Amino acid sequence: MNILRKLDQNAERWLLLIFYVMLVVTMAVEVLRREVFSYSSIWGEEVVRYSFIYLAWIGAAVAVKDRIHIRIDVIMHYLGPRPKALLYIFGDLVMFVVAIIALYWSWEAVHISAKFGSVTDGLRVSKVWALMAVPLGFALMMLRLTQSFIRDVRALRDGKPVFEGDTLFD
Repeated sequence: MNILRKLDQNAERWLLLIFYVMLVVTMAVEVLRREVFSYSSIWGEEVVRYSFIYLAWIGAAVAVKDRIHIRIDVIMHYLGPRPKALLYIFGDLVMFVVAIIALYWSWEAVHISAKFGSVTDGLRVSKVWALMAVPLGFALMMLRLTQSFIRDVRALRDGKPVFEGDTLFD
């Protein structure tokens, strides 16, 4: 149980760290190769590009989990705990529907790529690995939205304030 809790708390963070380090190291090596040796590779650009794509989609799931995504919450300051909880629950449900639709269509792209065996230009690996970033991101978002929904319903039931995440400005 403790392992699952740690995985729940830190899985995205570790994935973000891995992709970020891969992006920075590859970019540094490619800049060094280009400036010092006047040579660059196509695979380095692809590794950086796909690492950045994975960073964006996994980061979106983290934003949903911690409620740190960009939002305009002027109205929230004027609402009591119950309407605020209901509004957050409604928002999570709407986003869940959007995530289901996006997951379906992004999975369709992965399926077609796998069916026809498309490969990346530089690395010559299956494009499925590159395209999987989008369905993975939406699947993680759906998981985090479900957890958020359960957390908000419990707060609503217990009469406690909902988790609002951190604010950028007060």
